[in-house]
Amino acid sequence: MYICVDFDGTVVDHRYPDIGQPVPGAIDWLKKLQRHGAKIILFTMRSNSPEGSNLLLNAVQYLESNGIKLYGVNRNPDQDNWTSSPKAYGDIYIDDSAFGCPLILPKGFVRPCVDWKIAGPQLEHMCLNRR
Repeated sequence: MYICVDFDGTVVDHRYPDIGQPVPGAIDWLKKLQRHGAKIILFTMRSNSPEGSNLLLNAVQYLESNGIKLYGVNRNPDQDNWTSSPKAYGDIYIDDSAFGCPLILPKGFVRPCVDWKIAGPQLEHMCLNRR
């Protein structure tokens, strides 16, 4: 199962260009989903610039330093042999801006973020039922 995951508001609080506090449960659920065979693709607006800002690299390093092994970054490497579309193919997209995504507003957060207590178990159920 390919899971495309946004960064700001989904994994960390919205503090762009900085990296905010972790969204409660995000890293733990992403690790659990990986253990169930999910391929995590970071799908974010963050980018690196020729002037030297490494906003995308910082997000990748944040996830990797927290034990998330990314399958792709803003692309799904498996789609290269069947499409040239710039949109990363995923079975599901997790994004705080997605219609219907469950949200919470932890104390001190700038904006609502993904509620992993609801999203996590539903994603786990989907992963387990794809086998």
